[in-house]
Amino acid sequence: MPAYRQGIAFVTRWVVIGLALAFVFTQVRAYFAHSSPAVPAAAGETPAAPTPATSFADAVARSSPAVVNIYTARVITERLRPQALDPLFADQLPAVRQRVAASLGSGVIVDAAGHVVTNNHVVAGASEIRLQLADGQVAPATVVGADPETDLAVLKIDLKDLPVMPLGRSDELRVGDVVLAIGNPLGLSQTVTQGIVSATGRGQLGLTTFENFIQTDAAINVGNSGGALINARGELVGINTAVLARSLESEGIGFAIPVNLVRGVMQQIVEFGRVRRGWLGVNPREVSPTLAASLGLPPGAGVELLEVDAGSAAAKAGLRVGDVITHLNEVAVHGMREGLNRVASTPPGTPMSIRILRGGRPLSLSTIVEERPNPAG
Repeated sequence: MPAYRQGIAFVTRWVVIGLALAFVFTQVRAYFAHSSPAVPAAAGETPAAPTPATSFADAVARSSPAVVNIYTARVITERLRPQALDPLFADQLPAVRQRVAASLGSGVIVDAAGHVVTNNHVVAGASEIRLQLADGQVAPATVVGADPETDLAVLKIDLKDLPVMPLGRSDELRVGDVVLAIGNPLGLSQTVTQGIVSATGRGQLGLTTFENFIQTDAAINVGNSGGALINARGELVGINTAVLARSLESEGIGFAIPVNLVRGVMQQIVEFGRVRRGWLGVNPREVSPTLAASLGLPPGAGVELLEVDAGSAAAKAGLRVGDVITHLNEVAVHGMREGLNRVASTPPGTPMSIRILRGGRPLSLSTIVEERPNPAG
């Protein structure tokens, strides 16, 4: 064979071997890249999209044993309608009658001591409360305390070896995160529905005094109230509370109380039997755009006082109707809701400085925060 043909055959053979080795290398690399755990993206790189979960069974198994069914009984007193023959039997006929009404709800076991968190409206006025666990155990429950202003209540049951719900952090929730609702809708115990976080920080819904709701499209029905809203890890992130009025033909709009708020309310109820909040004794409203412009305030800044309770902390500080509060403890106030929450979160007995505008003139006042009257009595 001529030398040049031998050279061509030699080169061709090694080219083929090289291509074969390259093919094998790329296949092996692709296999290990697919089977290895994801590596965080380096600085400046776009992170890879997370692989969607195909099942949330592990999350449900971790949390659902701590979700209980709540059955309550209330004695309802009704006034009887006068009948045509009533005047003839006025001495014999009762003016009222009583009946027992039963209702359903859900709750979450939050510690090994047997404390159960639920909605206040689930147990308010109940003469009897029974809880049923996921394993079928039934036990009577007592009310430790209630907080109508957040629609939360804490119950207590005396059972051993209770399952406890792991608590997450609601401040880490993002719109689009997967959440699951677990409860007792329409008496169908341990029902799980799935959705996402539609919004956070929802307020001004008229449901409670202090509103900071998680909005979700996970199905919530009658009986879900007081049940768990969990994340994909099986941690409690909220207590399911309400759905938007069905008269509005709404669908997929439910609300849950964030677990960070639940945790604080529960701790105070267990310690004090009630929630101790700060209180100034004023009735505020948002500053109108016209008033804000005349005072040189940015939109949404400050609150205007409509009423000042006689003898209250506000009255002792010298606050008057028409004053505009701009700062509390030297921090600017941004609207009525934010100001209300700031005062409420201040422990009673704490000094508070207040900066106001009165007739356009700035003034600095101070007072001692008092305890907010408890609507629960």
